[in-house]
Amino acid sequence: MLCVASGAFLLSLATADFMLEWTHSVERTAWWERWQVTDAGLAPVAARITASGAGMEPPPDAVLRDGAWEYTPRLSPQRDVWLGASGATGGGWRLCADGRCHDLPEGGGPLHLWSAPDCAQPSGDPQPDQKGHRTDAGDAGQPDPHEPGKATQTLTHQ
Repeated sequence: MLCVASGAFLLSLATADFMLEWTHSVERTAWWERWQVTDAGLAPVAARITASGAGMEPPPDAVLRDGAWEYTPRLSPQRDVWLGASGATGGGWRLCADGRCHDLPEGGGPLHLWSAPDCAQPSGDPQPDQKGHRTDAGDAGQPDPHEPGKATQTLTHQ
């Protein structure tokens, strides 16, 4: 089960995979990632960005196809994924699974994604301001989003 929470918001989806979409605030380019829900956690399996710049270069193995850079993220399954937003994009995160899309709430703090049999029990991972969390490359000075071996992941679109 995919679990998404922020403040009083809780979304539970019985799905094997999902897609995240967002717009980078500086470059105003679309980002897209496909994830699988596994026993080991949430695993990114495909990604696409429509342009590079502002610290968001695609990895060297990315392929330009139909106007977007496509690649396979080199990141092990994540027990927790934290999504943040600066409010500067005019839109937030969009999550699609099983043919239905959900515009995730903004302004209630970071969004927490995890897999569990019961979404009422969060994974208990530390908040995203602690060491070991990934932030997307659009955040100046933050870790490389393609760096493998992180225990958790944070994506912040500005």
